[in-house]
Amino acid sequence: MTSSVRHDSDGATFAVYREDFRDVVGSDFRRPVLIETNAHEGPVYVAAEHALYFTTVPEPGPKNVAIMRLQLAGDDFPFTAQKLENVRQPSNMANGMTLDREGRLVICEQGTKETPARISRMDLKTRVIETVVDQWRGLHFNSPNDVVVKSDGTVWFTDPNYGEIQGFKGTPEVGTFVYRHDPSTGETTVVADSFNKPNGLAFSRDESVLYITDTGANQAPGTYFVNLPHHVRAFDVHEGRHLREDRLFAVVSPGVPDGIKVDVLDRVYTSSATGVQVLTPDGDLIGEIMAPGVANFTFGGPHNDVLFILGDTRIWQAKLQAAGVIDGLRASRQTAKSAALLLRLPRPQRHYARAVRAHRWRSPAGPRDANR
Repeated sequence: MTSSVRHDSDGATFAVYREDFRDVVGSDFRRPVLIETNAHEGPVYVAAEHALYFTTVPEPGPKNVAIMRLQLAGDDFPFTAQKLENVRQPSNMANGMTLDREGRLVICEQGTKETPARISRMDLKTRVIETVVDQWRGLHFNSPNDVVVKSDGTVWFTDPNYGEIQGFKGTPEVGTFVYRHDPSTGETTVVADSFNKPNGLAFSRDESVLYITDTGANQAPGTYFVNLPHHVRAFDVHEGRHLREDRLFAVVSPGVPDGIKVDVLDRVYTSSATGVQVLTPDGDLIGEIMAPGVANFTFGGPHNDVLFILGDTRIWQAKLQAAGVIDGLRASRQTAKSAALLLRLPRPQRHYARAVRAHRWRSPAGPRDANR
């Protein structure tokens, strides 16, 4: 594979493997450091607050993780880190996070030997936390890792056994499964059971495909077993609740695919040991945004065209020409700027943004269904 690499004072910023990757980075690509800080997992941009939430690297010895909030300043890129705040510590080993349809923070709590794992949600105004789900058929989860909320309000999450391997959890009661939980009925079902270490997950823009990463090659910190999974698999979503047609989407190297996101043209973004790799909807690697040591990332900013990339000791911000899928409820800040966003987007993205805006307040139960 041949590539064209762009360098700046901070090292190589992106590698082009196919010319259509230039449609992702555009002509004004920049990737400055936003802040030097402890930032590991679960990045979530909250448009209503112009703030970034994330979780920290687990402390050695007795494990401890904090949920942090970084207030951003400025409407135009690059943003400025204004205030860093500890939202919750200890956090029951929080890891992946997302927003639900009501703008609440949904959290993967891996748990400890004393406190069971669960999926919880936090009201960002009151900081009150409640349980979404904490068991399947009376059995406790392993170490919930990543979570997404579908447009129908259902919660989908992965549950590898990293807690057992890293010593802060006991013997597993369940397998390394992928779950779907319906808050409206309380039903929790296993939707996939064939992963070694199910990790990141993301829906395609129309939610007809679910991408799930497998980081089995990384069995414990500092290990890498090349014969174990380091790939992304794709599933068709059947009737909105079942997974069918399991297939290999892409093998990621170097390293393992942890975080995964999708943009409005259905390109797939996944982390690797060297940065964020970008693939076509067919799984072809077209380029990479270089960010050595990246753990996870998310789209954000007023126009959802900035990647916030977490590298354990720093957060990069990368300005793209592409825009991420607007998931959950992006609330007032993005809604107020939707007209400006439409004018700036390329035509295919513009049509999709209109569709998202029109769809956001509709459901089979009628307009502004409170369960969405």
